[in-house]
Amino acid sequence: MGLFVCLMGVVGSLWAVGQLRGGAAQGSRNQALRVALPMLGLLLLTQAWVAVQWLAGLSLDNGSSFQYLMLGLAYCLLFFLVVSLFQTRKRLSLLLGTLVVSGTLQAFFGAFMTLSGVEWLLAGPKTSYLGDATGTFVNRNHLAGYLEMTLACGIGLLLALRDGRPFSWVNLLELLMGPKARLRLALVVMVIALVMTHSRMGNTAFFASLLLVGGLFVLLEKEHRLRNGLILASIILIDVLVISQYFGLEKLKDRVLNTRLNDVVVNGEVVQQANEVRDDVFGYAIPLLQERPLLGQGAGSFEAVFPQYPGEDIRIHFDHAHNDYLQFAIEFGLLGSLPLAVFILLALWHALRALWRRESVYRSGVGFGASMGIIALLIHSSTDFNLQIPANAATLVVLCAIAVLAGSHSNPRQRKTRSQQA
Repeated sequence: MGLFVCLMGVVGSLWAVGQLRGGAAQGSRNQALRVALPMLGLLLLTQAWVAVQWLAGLSLDNGSSFQYLMLGLAYCLLFFLVVSLFQTRKRLSLLLGTLVVSGTLQAFFGAFMTLSGVEWLLAGPKTSYLGDATGTFVNRNHLAGYLEMTLACGIGLLLALRDGRPFSWVNLLELLMGPKARLRLALVVMVIALVMTHSRMGNTAFFASLLLVGGLFVLLEKEHRLRNGLILASIILIDVLVISQYFGLEKLKDRVLNTRLNDVVVNGEVVQQANEVRDDVFGYAIPLLQERPLLGQGAGSFEAVFPQYPGEDIRIHFDHAHNDYLQFAIEFGLLGSLPLAVFILLALWHALRALWRRESVYRSGVGFGASMGIIALLIHSSTDFNLQIPANAATLVVLCAIAVLAGSHSNPRQRKTRSQQA
């Protein structure tokens, strides 16, 4: 967290120096920044509330609240910088490509470590989740959360770069086997690693968001419905039903089917114990929410306040609630959580609005990727704590910025063509 905050401070300082040297005029013409200002205000409003919790002594863990305040300000700066610096189509494509490359490297590293039997993280051997792909993350669910977002960026980029020509099988083969084949290969690698994480909700969130946004996308664009449907079907059929069969899809299916939330009792005897206790944690954490629903217990305080509530059936330490919605409500209260919720909903609205813009293939494709990534992580957050991990939370912030840029970025080539026609 400290490293991320320091790096954002350095990048923000470099941006400020660039503005002082003459870039301010360009920033004033940034339409995307004007569109994003209400969302930035919501993020800052939440940080202002965390500052109040910290300064007024409302937090039950002042040290963690200060840490979350610094982290939240870094997220605000990240959102602002992405919207400011990637407002052109060329830069936006570069940003999406960078996220795809990052996800592919994480996927390749995680899959290679698992398949080779050399179970290492970035700086040392793994001590947990052996046999599951984790990449450089400690928890397999967090690699799954990261891949959900980078996969969405890759699919969105693939759709954004499709041409507007009428459908033909030659064009479809060119899409799958031509210059875009490297992007398709990256998607295959990421899907394999996602399946190899054996994350139940991670895989469920990815495929649910793909089917939901993909179905909406195909229904909206009537002119190219067949081509778009075949592209999305190829991702599902080739990547999942064929390739992933050889990389742990069966193990993932068994893990989902064998999930037990309660003990199996026969004739008064427990024959099978529950193997999932997260639902019990949710129940025990509710009193924390009821204590201070408006003010919250303090940002980052869950680990400090939860141990007073769990029953005897909770025998392990929980530093997070394994439900981001519940944890944010407990820690930030209604006053701090509501601006965050509106921020996410506005980002999703901007992404879907770009998706509906049928006159621009590029904008609708980027809108597809942003909306799919946001929805996937929203689904996953119901049973995990991806938003407490800086890498995943920062990537979601970038996705929200991309959602704004999808419909409001500039296209210098298009402007030049219009000026020549005039």
